[in-house]
Amino acid sequence: MLPPRNAGQLRRAAAWILGQGRRLAAGLRTGDTLPPELRHAIHNTKLLGALLARQAYAEGRAGPGVAAPEHPVLVRLGGRLCRQEDIEAPWLHHWCARLGMVPLYHRKVWEECFVAQALWEAGMLAPGRRALGFAVGRELLPAFAAAQGVQVLATDLARGESRARIWHGTGQHAEGADHLFHPHLLPREVFDARVAFRAVDMAAIPDDLRRGGFDALWSVCAFEHLGSLESGLDFVLRAMDCLRPGGIAVHTTEYNLAETGPTLGSGVTVLYQRRHIEALGARLAAAGHQLLPVDFGTGGGVLDGFVDLPPFSAPDGTQPVADTPHLRKTHAEHVVTSIGLIIRAGAAGPKGETA
Repeated sequence: MLPPRNAGQLRRAAAWILGQGRRLAAGLRTGDTLPPELRHAIHNTKLLGALLARQAYAEGRAGPGVAAPEHPVLVRLGGRLCRQEDIEAPWLHHWCARLGMVPLYHRKVWEECFVAQALWEAGMLAPGRRALGFAVGRELLPAFAAAQGVQVLATDLARGESRARIWHGTGQHAEGADHLFHPHLLPREVFDARVAFRAVDMAAIPDDLRRGGFDALWSVCAFEHLGSLESGLDFVLRAMDCLRPGGIAVHTTEYNLAETGPTLGSGVTVLYQRRHIEALGARLAAAGHQLLPVDFGTGGGVLDGFVDLPPFSAPDGTQPVADTPHLRKTHAEHVVTSIGLIIRAGAAGPKGETA
């Protein structure tokens, strides 16, 4: 284990580089070459983070070859921020093994495992359940849920939609069920019998889906891309109409670690803060639903203090420095992580009418 002072050193190093944020962001937007000293500082920061991650992997706390429980682990999951302790936890290791992922210090690994754990604890990964996935891209979750006997309707934007072009270009957009088939999870004939695909705009959920016909629904880092903070929160409220009473909604989204002060409120990606999540909880309660308690703790691990800096991927999609931790990152001068939310549907009828 590294001594605690390394966490402070990491934070100070990241703070210095973040102090160059305006210059860095401008250089990335315009394509200008960054000053050599800044490029080296970024590279050195990634190297340091990778060294810390590799040490943890060598100690067997996470990473390739880590032992995983055969059965799921009950932790009574509520809403929470992505944290190092989760990447090192048996419950996440179980789902990584089931999904065919490696428990790396990366928030995208955490997000899919968070959804799987929440659905399992709610009894939704079982034969006879019906689940609805929004903006599924190329996720493992539709095929994985189907492998557990769940009937899945997977949705994503139609390719012709302007917002879909961004995700199509990065390989994160689904145009049909074929993009969601993962042979390591289930046979093709089982997938075809249990997974259907439909083009759906999250900003305009069709009325026929808002009739309470699903037991569960999810979205993974999606509703922050609907144009504004309010549009994303409106989606979460509308989506509850898709669930039967007692059904479960699980969402992850981008979270600004600065609880107060400015954030990104509009654009391609918006950043939620604690006040927005608490306001969402109040709106859900007013509609008869329950946002499970949210733990806003940021974690005390060394890698909870590591902030990844752009570039986050090379042209071939790999990390510029292998094993760079990515639990936190910078976005438009803000420090961002992922937050997971779990909502239990109340006895509200379609389109929010009281049943």
